[in-house]
Amino acid sequence: MKRARFAAGGRLCRGLLDEKSGELVDGGGERFALDQVVFLPPVRPRSVVGLALNFADHAQELDLDKPEEPTLFLKPVSTLIGHLAPIHYPERAQFVHYEAELAVVIGQTARAVSAERALDVVAGYTVANDVTVRDYIKNTFRPPVRAKGWDTFCPLGPYLVDRDDVADPGQLEITTRVNGELRQEGNTRHLVYSVPELIAFITAFMTLERGDVILTGTPKGISPVAVGDVIRCEVEGVGVLENPVRLAPGGERR
Repeated sequence: MKRARFAAGGRLCRGLLDEKSGELVDGGGERFALDQVVFLPPVRPRSVVGLALNFADHAQELDLDKPEEPTLFLKPVSTLIGHLAPIHYPERAQFVHYEAELAVVIGQTARAVSAERALDVVAGYTVANDVTVRDYIKNTFRPPVRAKGWDTFCPLGPYLVDRDDVADPGQLEITTRVNGELRQEGNTRHLVYSVPELIAFITAFMTLERGDVILTGTPKGISPVAVGDVIRCEVEGVGVLENPVRLAPGGERR
């Protein structure tokens, strides 16, 4: 099933996508056309854990070594926006990049989970865009807070797809198109650290709660975007996440 959080008719709703009709159906059975709703991130996480350089080809394009263990950062929850919401381009930034990723959503409290049972604690999967201002990544040993922590810099959605509806999270195509042009293409089979390995590594020292999100990394193919562009990130079998790029409120192009 594909689950969504959305606003419609002046209220907040949770519902399921009826794939036959293309409508969202809330808990009371009311139906909404997709153009009638405002999509929200499909979950409300306490923590969003990101992975840097978890595709070897992405590390290579940045002229960096593949990490010897998972390299983590935390994405502020204030970065979260839904499908079709605008990404705010920071004033004076030059190199704003998309990063299409498979996002793993945790389904229960998880601590010290082995890789062998890691998928048991997964609720499902969604699509993420780990937007990054590469202007502010000056030293790989510094956490990329300013580069990745801007408001609106983590589009997520449109749906939470149930774990059992994704046969193998390690065999999914990932693509990004900007204004219809294919810019990025990869497959989760090339993750340096697999989804089970990531869950085991993170929960060895950190408790993950229901709704928490792991961004599993982006493949080769990043490039700058500009105000007015439309970014379309797709993960096979999980969904298509689309967001326009707008100048940050109060910003001025220079």
